[in-house]
Amino acid sequence: MYTDFVLTSPWIGPIVDVHELRPQKLACGADGRVIAVRGTIVDIRFDNAVPPIDTAVECELDGRWVTVVIHSHLGDARARTIATGSTRGLCRGARVVSQRTPLRVPVGHQLIGRVIDLHGRPLDGGEELDWSNSFPLNRPPPPPSMCRGLGEIYPTGIKVIDLFCPFTHGGRVAIFGGAGVGKTVVLTEFIHNAVANLNGVAVFAGIGERSREGLELWRELQQRGFMDRTTMVFGQMKDPPGARFLVGLAALSVAEYFRDVEKNNVLFLVDNVYRHVQAGMEVSGLLGRLPSRVGYQPTLAADIAALEERITATLHGDMVSVQAIYVPADDYADPAITHAFWHVDSSLVLSRDVAAEGLYPSVDPLASSAKALDPSVVGQQHYDVAQESRRVLGRYEELKDVISMLGIDELSSEDRTLVERARRMRSFLTQPFFVAESFTGIAGQSVSVAATIEGANAILSGQLDHVNERQLFMIGSIDQIRRQAETAHTSNGEAEAK
Repeated sequence: MYTDFVLTSPWIGPIVDVHELRPQKLACGADGRVIAVRGTIVDIRFDNAVPPIDTAVECELDGRWVTVVIHSHLGDARARTIATGSTRGLCRGARVVSQRTPLRVPVGHQLIGRVIDLHGRPLDGGEELDWSNSFPLNRPPPPPSMCRGLGEIYPTGIKVIDLFCPFTHGGRVAIFGGAGVGKTVVLTEFIHNAVANLNGVAVFAGIGERSREGLELWRELQQRGFMDRTTMVFGQMKDPPGARFLVGLAALSVAEYFRDVEKNNVLFLVDNVYRHVQAGMEVSGLLGRLPSRVGYQPTLAADIAALEERITATLHGDMVSVQAIYVPADDYADPAITHAFWHVDSSLVLSRDVAAEGLYPSVDPLASSAKALDPSVVGQQHYDVAQESRRVLGRYEELKDVISMLGIDELSSEDRTLVERARRMRSFLTQPFFVAESFTGIAGQSVSVAATIEGANAILSGQLDHVNERQLFMIGSIDQIRRQAETAHTSNGEAEAK
């Protein structure tokens, strides 16, 4: 016997979650047989009525069970399914058993501090999870009447983000960038700063994650003492495309439980949304669909929307989402990237040109944007400083070619002053990260929003015109410059006295 857990949801009615009963614990007979295997696509003929779409089905393979999910009905009691595990050795005629329930993932407080896979299996060597509470992977988004709009500013402690691309409670944030520009580092630094002050739970979804990256993040959170507020759900790069495509939805179901049932504030982190798209493209090809633009699946927009539209704050709890999105070949006109832009509230764009100059985080302030950068949200002073900073940096970009050909001495005095302030601003927006301390040898620093605005305003107003731009490189707030000046002044005074 097992105990039912009943959740009353205002938008999808009662949900009954039960223990996972493995097929060998059910009837000895079969619900059907495998009739075809093509890679990770498995066709099944059922003895009775075909189970609904998204139903989990177990196929027997050498004494173990491979989970497949029903994708479509083919008629004549047949169904086409997508495997979430390896089908190596699976042959026609294999026995099939189904509970006729959707694929589910365990949820609840038991997941705090744990690392699991798509099926709720522990990846951290810990004990097995209790399946008395579970959610289906595919759930509809909350209706507009249950959603809340953008809330207050969510400080990150990272200067360039807080100034130009402020995050908000209830918002979706995307970190766009090509290979090697620092997306994962920025995301990890944000996790470090956010979880330290988080009044709630963090859920991390590793979609197609490399084992090395996942292990490094897990160890980092353990060393910092943050795993007691974090749940990690991984679909590794070695997993079949069906598993990689569903792992983001599994992590989202876990986050929705904390938001809607436990009424917690949730920090939902994803690395990497583009791998979710890639997995969908692989699945689409295996299903025999004709590709759409640039080889993507014809359901690209729907696949991204199915993930993104569930990420929102509701009347039950808050949710802040930060997602890393790989930009293939640095092409921001790529269909996957343009579709992702439609869903986010803040777009943080990392530039290869900025990274090549050694300025980290390599954020392009002119390309980044945020709905929250509005006087009614951030305040008039923050808005004015951000806009003036963009104007100065934009004018500097325009003058770069002139400077490279003719030299800075050929500029007017006004433009020379502007260029010098723009360079100071670029240096000031760099920052030492906590997660990079072991590589840079510089202690990480977190800077408040007020200190960031004060520093940027001081540069724009000319208060730091006497300071060399190198002194502003990789510092926190401008108080550090003032302390250095006071120390130097004191040292000089003591020297003169002697």
